[in-house]
Amino acid sequence: MSSLRTIIVGGGISGLATAFALQEEAAAKGVSLQCTVLEAGSYWGGKIVTHRIGELVTEAGPDSFLSQKSAGLELCAKLGLADQLINTNETGKKAFVLRAGRLHELPEGLVSFVPKQMGPFLRSGLLSWTGLARMGLDTVIPRGPADGDESLASFFRRRFGAQAFERVLEPLMAGIYAGDAEQMSLKATFPRFFELEQRYGSIIRGMMAAKKNAPPPPSGRPRRTMFVSLKNGLSDLVTALTERLTQQGVELRLGCRVEALRVRSHQAGRWMYDLILDDGSALSAESLVLATPAYVSAELLRPLTPIAGGLLDMIPYASTGTVSIAYPAETVASVVEGFGFIVPRVEERDLIAATWTSLKWPHRAPTDQVLIRCYVGGIGRDAILKLDDNDLLAKVRADLAALCGIQSEPVYAEVNRWWKAMPQYTVGHLDRLSQLDAAVSRYPGLALTGAAYRGVGIPDCIRDGALTASRILKDLTGERPS
Repeated sequence: MSSLRTIIVGGGISGLATAFALQEEAAAKGVSLQCTVLEAGSYWGGKIVTHRIGELVTEAGPDSFLSQKSAGLELCAKLGLADQLINTNETGKKAFVLRAGRLHELPEGLVSFVPKQMGPFLRSGLLSWTGLARMGLDTVIPRGPADGDESLASFFRRRFGAQAFERVLEPLMAGIYAGDAEQMSLKATFPRFFELEQRYGSIIRGMMAAKKNAPPPPSGRPRRTMFVSLKNGLSDLVTALTERLTQQGVELRLGCRVEALRVRSHQAGRWMYDLILDDGSALSAESLVLATPAYVSAELLRPLTPIAGGLLDMIPYASTGTVSIAYPAETVASVVEGFGFIVPRVEERDLIAATWTSLKWPHRAPTDQVLIRCYVGGIGRDAILKLDDNDLLAKVRADLAALCGIQSEPVYAEVNRWWKAMPQYTVGHLDRLSQLDAAVSRYPGLALTGAAYRGVGIPDCIRDGALTASRILKDLTGERPS
């Protein structure tokens, strides 16, 4: 078989992971494949950006990934990064939530609705006795219908009551998706809760059963905390990926923007994809992967399939920001505790959350400094991102002063804005994805991947990239009907 060519548009973690999986699977099957990855920006990795300032290590985008989703750990192992993986610190695991202007401890286990000790849960002050009693009614409330979709807000209010939703659940969900729980799809964001309700008739009973029946951790493997990172920052994952791809002969091109996409008949049931670049040149390939944001993919696909373009336009995006601030340890050590805090929307603060980065992670700051990472923006809260850096920083510092008593001058600060960076899985998202798949299926060798579709986390993007690579290779080799 002659060499086949694939072009991947988008050099974030999704595009790079797709290229890696393509090379890996093609080599295993003895398929000769030429792969090119195009990135319009000036660097690889998308939102994975690590800054190293002396002994400070800051993350402009994500700072960790879930260890329970194996794709991230597996890719690190394949790239020789397993010995660089780090767990969160063993001490100070407390987290807090803001209520009525004060920080209250979030009892261990509350995130999974199975508190390990009921005493701290009852004494936390997060919920009134009425709110606690309403939350407990989850064990007797009938399950919802199996068909259709539901918003996160509707689901959690129905199962646990308005108080638990507003004070605890909403800020936890907003911290993950930077979205509005009134609009977010339950099935697309937290399908496990839907499955637990359908199987057990109760989230609490379902989580308790899952905990009881959980298999023991595999022996011989390092124990991992829920979130893990890399010792010198997540950008090491991007560096290792690009180095490996280059060694494998993948062509990596930065500063290369695609202006238009055309298709032409290649052979019966097959297409050739022609990309028109911003410098007027063109590239052609038998297969094409769009690992770009949904709104970018929409413009490229609209001439081919207006239906797909319209469906992609229906995926909204939130803009967010991170602010990393380092303080002298002697001035803040007495007021920071645990790993950080989250802020419910009802508190009407600029901050969404804050992490005491140097307390949560090793190797993030010198011993005489405390590094804090603050989160701002999101649906309905993104006006702050339009401020200049000094004014935005002043707003964040004002909240830290009011909530934590941090009054001292920072020794370092940086502001990072991510415009239209976080896709929103609104109600009906999965149904729209099914329609999108049907619209794109007319073009064998064409695929979409990335955070806009089936998971926003790093492991989700890596896993979807691998599945996309497998589908593309099957199209190219004719392993499945067109």
